[in-house]
Amino acid sequence: MTLHVELVAPEKILHSGEADMVIARTTDGEIAFMTGHAPFIGSLGIGAVTIRASEGDDVVAAVHAGFVEVTDDRVTILSDVAELVDDIDASRAQRALERAEEARGGVGDDEEAQQQADAAVRRARLRVELAEG
Repeated sequence: MTLHVELVAPEKILHSGEADMVIARTTDGEIAFMTGHAPFIGSLGIGAVTIRASEGDDVVAAVHAGFVEVTDDRVTILSDVAELVDDIDASRAQRALERAEEARGGVGDDEEAQQQADAAVRRARLRVELAEG
């Protein structure tokens, strides 16, 4: 028995298929879902989602917040911003990380601006790490 998994971003469905396991980072930590998992709804943080495909290669995506819902062996991941690893340009991701780190250095004492800058660095770093394997 397998899970049916959908990874959905506003512009399109990034992945739809069967999987043996889904691993995601929620705001409370990393969690794995397999068939028979209890119903679950959680907030996703900045992190990788790994879909262990029943057949073929794993699907890995960078997710920048969202929600995960598990019901009846179905996992739905909704994210405002998600990107499959195969679609990440490593050099572009590295440049984005450099820009985010530079911008973080110039935010001053504004706590909200610091939090936003830190989140931008975490998002960029995730993309670089996933792109580099």
